[in-house]
Amino acid sequence: MLLLGIDIGTSSIKVAVVDAQTQKTIAAAQYPEEEATIHASHPGWAEQDPELWWAHTQQAFEICKKKANFQPMDISAIGIAYQMHGLVLVDKNQQLLRNSIIWCDSRAVALGNEAFDELGHDYCLSHLLNSPGNFTASKLAWVKQNEPECYAKIDKVMLPGDFIAMKLCSSITTSISALSEGVFWDFQSDTLSETLMEYYGFDRSLIPEIKPVFSAHGQVSASSANLLGLKAGIPVSYKSGDQPNNALSLNVLEPGEVAATAGTSGVIYGVSDQLAYDPQSRVNTFAHVNYTEAQKRLGILLCINGTGSMNRWAKALLAPGIAYNDLNTAAKKIAIGADGLRILPFGNGAERMLNNKMVGAHLQHIDFNLHSTAHIFRAVQEGIAFAFRYGLDIMRSNGLQPKVIRAGKANLFLSELFLEAFVNSTGVPVELYENDGSVGAAIGAGIGAGTYPDAAAAFRNIKPLQLVEPASNLGYETAYQDWLQNLSNKMK
Repeated sequence: MLLLGIDIGTSSIKVAVVDAQTQKTIAAAQYPEEEATIHASHPGWAEQDPELWWAHTQQAFEICKKKANFQPMDISAIGIAYQMHGLVLVDKNQQLLRNSIIWCDSRAVALGNEAFDELGHDYCLSHLLNSPGNFTASKLAWVKQNEPECYAKIDKVMLPGDFIAMKLCSSITTSISALSEGVFWDFQSDTLSETLMEYYGFDRSLIPEIKPVFSAHGQVSASSANLLGLKAGIPVSYKSGDQPNNALSLNVLEPGEVAATAGTSGVIYGVSDQLAYDPQSRVNTFAHVNYTEAQKRLGILLCINGTGSMNRWAKALLAPGIAYNDLNTAAKKIAIGADGLRILPFGNGAERMLNNKMVGAHLQHIDFNLHSTAHIFRAVQEGIAFAFRYGLDIMRSNGLQPKVIRAGKANLFLSELFLEAFVNSTGVPVELYENDGSVGAAIGAGIGAGTYPDAAAAFRNIKPLQLVEPASNLGYETAYQDWLQNLSNKMK
């Protein structure tokens, strides 16, 4: 029995075929190899074409089929992970009405801030557990205000994973977890927030049918089955935002457990059983994949918009012909603190943890006679690690005290330099696992389809690859405090 996982990322689509019994990956692929296009027609805007997500899903699955000897007809369930907070709009014929306004788009910040003030901070934080900010509901409000002809044609509002499930099954569903990440969910009443819907003037009919995360969200249609070579009627039995899915894939499901990622964006994600919120809404609280009315499981999420994207941008600009491993090796030879060079990695839109400010990315204290490309890459990775420390301190002030952080050995966590800077800046040990969002989605599909009796059974074969402990007297605290002063100056 095989499971198919699909991860709709910002940079590419990843797919994995997993053996349900052993949890081993039979085949995995991504498409495109180069980063997918983000359309930015105005400063602070970010859009992608959802039809390209679907086309790239097909391409990635075709590569999978060529890489390994398996029978696609043996796939029994599909799981989908996706970039969070994106807005996808379709008409009554399930035709796209516009490009998706994705997670790092900042155009709706003013509308969200206005809603925060007019609905009341106490209401938003105690009921929605977040300010509306530039989340999906506020993005929809922007379309309503600025593109009324488009808005009038909307039949259903979706997140990116819902769109791919629709292409597979021709049906549209959502979940409490998805609605909470769009800031549509009232946690006090455990219902759709009628107050928010009324404030923005949204009709209830725009919201798809609500299903549990682990459940049948539809069956693969005959046309999609024929297109992909799958068996018609198999379920899409799991849909989750990428960060809750990453936590699932690391078996982070219970209160006190914490996961981290450092891909295009950077995230620390902790699980709580309390309806907690940050008074300044700098970190966010959403329903986790295993949230139920009877058993509250909340995901507390800190996001840094530009982590891997900062590293990629620096490489493309300064070292296009040099491999990441070679850059990391050279940067590791530079002393901690990069001889005073500092990077603020905030060049990918308004940062939630900085009170939705557009601080921008900054390279500071350059010495033409001292600093080299290696210094810059040291400063980039330290700056990203320091941004994680800044955010984790916010989470600590709100009661999250992680004893260990679990992370996949991927993206920036492949860099020994970044890993050292992260562990010693935060002061928290890191357990590294071989994990992948598409593999996590496949295992989620198995849980949703009843292949596994529970999550514990699904993760019985998952063991850490490595434990990295903080060292002492490495000088990271001194460098962090200097970095923090530079950030404070830019925040004034």
